[in-house]
Amino acid sequence: MIDVYLLSGFLGSGKTSLLMSLIAELKEMGRKPAVLMNEFGSISIDSDTVGQSQDVPLKELLNGCICCTGSENTEAQLQGLLEEYDMDVILIETTGAAHPVEALDAVYSPLFAEKLCVKGIVTVADSKRWLERDKMSPQIRSLFLEQIRHAHILLANKTDLLTEEELATVSMELSNFNGTAQVIQTTNAKLSFSFIEATLSTMKEADMKTVISGKHLPLTSKLITFEKDVDKAEFEAWVQSLPDTVYRMKGYVPLKGTKNPFLFQYAYGLVNWMPEYIKMEARLVLIGEGVSQIEYM
Repeated sequence: MIDVYLLSGFLGSGKTSLLMSLIAELKEMGRKPAVLMNEFGSISIDSDTVGQSQDVPLKELLNGCICCTGSENTEAQLQGLLEEYDMDVILIETTGAAHPVEALDAVYSPLFAEKLCVKGIVTVADSKRWLERDKMSPQIRSLFLEQIRHAHILLANKTDLLTEEELATVSMELSNFNGTAQVIQTTNAKLSFSFIEATLSTMKEADMKTVISGKHLPLTSKLITFEKDVDKAEFEAWVQSLPDTVYRMKGYVPLKGTKNPFLFQYAYGLVNWMPEYIKMEARLVLIGEGVSQIEYM
């Protein structure tokens, strides 16, 4: 049977960073990983990045959550992986708008009963967002908490942004909130696959109850395209002017004086630029509440 691990967590928490480090470790171990990625909206930014840099079998689901796009879609993509490639581990990264239990339930199809062994849920939580969770709208906060509540392994991520006192508070509160999960403090979502595998092999199956569905969340996405290169300082000033309800941005931004658009990522007020060595299409995806009216200056 092929082991399946589900990576969960809110928008911008660090799931893709975890995914990429797990893929690299699995390949070093001589294992054969494959990936199913779910993107919010119709643009495949994260899956493009993973597919180009990691050279692994990859299928993607666009336009919503695994639990919302229909089980037939999920089954078709998994069936495609199983028929087209040789693998011994499948890593599923859900969109940040997915309830982990519903996403996991979508994988439990009779078609795969004798092929897949679901090992559990690894959830990445943004530690600063946890400390300021009361600022989130009620529906979004509910999803954020449910993602954490149902984790089997819980990463308290971005601990490098916290003081020692804040770190102690986050660790204690997360442990109290989810009393069965291992809570691991991480930076850049660094956690070894060997640890995940060993930890989940000793845990009992969790209670898989459904509480909230991602399809009822007031999240939308907005695609921004660029007709010309932009000034980096002006672009970052625009980013900082956006409302707090913009939770995530990702895409390729054409900067003045550079050959190729830079990979740009934004989560919870923090920005990250990475150079690209091939020319990617210049486009940016915004995810949040009420983003449809936002325009680039």
